[in-house]
Amino acid sequence: MGKPYPPELRDRVLAAYDGGKQTADVARSLQVSPAWARRVKQRRREHGETGPRPMGGVTVVKIDMQRLRQLVEEQPDATLAELHERLGGRACCCVSAVAAALKRLGLSFKKRRCRRPSKIVPMSPRPEPFGKASSPRLSLGG
Repeated sequence: MGKPYPPELRDRVLAAYDGGKQTADVARSLQVSPAWARRVKQRRREHGETGPRPMGGVTVVKIDMQRLRQLVEEQPDATLAELHERLGGRACCCVSAVAAALKRLGLSFKKRRCRRPSKIVPMSPRPEPFGKASSPRLSLGG
C-alpha cells in the first residue's frame, strides 16, 4: 500500500482553495487527482483536520485461540467447517477466520499420504517383476 501525501502538499492544496482556485486548477497545478483535492477540502470543512487518516488497522480476533488449539488436539483431522461449528458457528466468526487463526497458531493441514503416484517423476523406483532379469541379455549369433 502506498504512503499518504505529505502534509505540505495538503497545505498547498488548501491554500490554493483559500486563494479562490477551482478544483480542476488546483489538481492540474499540483499534479494530484481532483477527487483527492476535494476530499482534503471536505475533510477540513467537516472534521477540521488536514492530516492523513490512519492507515491499516487493528485486527480483532473473535476466536478463542486456546479453545481452538484444544479442539485441534482433540480431533486433529477435523475440517475447517467442523472447527467453525464447534467454536460457535455464525455467532463466533466465519470459516475463513478459523483458517487464519490456525495459521496464526502455526497449525497446518497434513499432506495426504495416499496419493496417486506422479506421472511426471516417479517418487520411488519400481521394483523388478519376479522371475525377470534385471538387465537384458545379449545374444551373440543366432
